Amino acid sequence: MTTLVTGASGFVGSAVVRRLLQAGHDVRVLLRQSSRRDNISDLPVEIVSGNLTDMPSLQNAVSGCSALFHAAADYRLWTRNPDAMYAANVDGTRNIMVAAADAGVSRIVYTSSVATLGLHSDGTPADETTPSGLNDMIGHYKRSKFMAEQIVQQLVADQGLPAIIVNPAGPVGPRDIKPTPTGQMVLDTIRGRMPGYIDTGLNIVHVDDVAEGHWLAFEKGEPGERYILGGENLPLREILARVATLAGRKPPRIRMPYYGVLPLAWCCEVAARLSDASQPLIAVDGVRMTRKCMYFSSGKAQRQLGYAPRPAQAALEDAVAWFQQHGYCV
Repeated sequence: MTTLVTGASGFVGSAVVRRLLQAGHDVRVLLRQSSRRDNISDLPVEIVSGNLTDMPSLQNAVSGCSALFHAAADYRLWTRNPDAMYAANVDGTRNIMVAAADAGVSRIVYTSSVATLGLHSDGTPADETTPSGLNDMIGHYKRSKFMAEQIVQQLVADQGLPAIIVNPAGPVGPRDIKPTPTGQMVLDTIRGRMPGYIDTGLNIVHVDDVAEGHWLAFEKGEPGERYILGGENLPLREILARVATLAGRKPPRIRMPYYGVLPLAWCCEVAARLSDASQPLIAVDGVRMTRKCMYFSSGKAQRQLGYAPRPAQAALEDAVAWFQQHGYCV
């Protein structure tokens, strides 16, 4: 079976590729010419060049494939050009889904995000049924992923697209080469650049468990259904303390008030726009998201798919070790 993976050079995508190779799939990956290939340079995959906004390249990439894992996304909490994010996440998702349907692909796994889900104000874990709407989405990343997921669901309902949706929480672990916003938080703590914390919480999951969840969704999932692929819900204070301990540093002790950090984030974004910085030190949308604990339940995936994530500690240990071994901590 030939399976196409988009986003294969990235954090989650490269883990998915490894899981598919382990299962015996012939893997084809779609990469832009500018994509870093560190994560897949040692893997026996077929590489095709293309772009999610270039329909002919997608038609070429998906030709002859029986399955598609669409893991590509522009995952940033701040961007100078929101239009490019919507083009990749929204238009690109529509394009690859249409190309796959036209090519007769029989099974699709779409990597969405828990960012598209609602949250509970009391801090109890949300699940696939927690209500959410576009107006609830904070920032361009969450809005674009919500819109993309709506497109997939509509294609399933209207055209019978054989797509299963997975919603990963906060992946952590090896090969976060960019790194992702969650990985950057871990790296900043390793470097001693995280003096304090906001009183919020996250769901931390090992990236390889996310990949396993993709495989289980492919094997057992129902088209149109969503499956949260999370791990362990932890207060941000505890996450940072665990990372600091692993890195041999003192844990952050200062509880930073929301309305004290928000103005600082605005200043950081202004500074980033006036400089050549690719990202601000603190993103406004990242701070705004902390108003509610981002806790989620993977109960549905556990019951219906057999999903069994490891403790968050294992993910944090692997992430710290990988960053240290690959020269990120200087």
